[in-house]
Amino acid sequence: MNEAPTAVSDPEQDTIVAIATPPGTGALAIVRLSGPGALAVADAVFRGRGSLREAASHTAHYGDIVRPPADRPDGGEAAGEVVDDVVATVFRSPASYTGEDTVEITCHGSGLVAATVVSALLNEGARSAEPREVTRRARARGSPPAAPS
Repeated sequence: MNEAPTAVSDPEQDTIVAIATPPGTGALAIVRLSGPGALAVADAVFRGRGSLREAASHTAHYGDIVRPPADRPDGGEAAGEVVDDVVATVFRSPASYTGEDTVEITCHGSGLVAATVVSALLNEGARSAEPREVTRRARARGSPPAAPS
């Protein structure tokens, strides 16, 4: 009996998300979303004047991150609730750090707020980046190494 071949997921084609700022107390945190679905994933939870999918590269957009319905499978009141007011900055491929479509979401610096933004993005199909995965992707696409501190 012939079986259909099993599709193998390519982790390098996943859309990944990670908090890009160091842990601790700070006024702001940056959540970085990178990969082929970055614009669609961010757009699913971003409420601003326009669609991030339609935004030009290297543009910043003020709006809110909202909890997607997947965050509340019981249809509870939290679905659609504003998590935080943010600035979403769009970087289109290949003109981004990773060479992929990237959205950097600048939110308030509370660890809980940043984690909730990440959770909303995970619920829309992103996956958590492995340690140093963003940098590996950047180097694989020819991004120069960061300047020494």
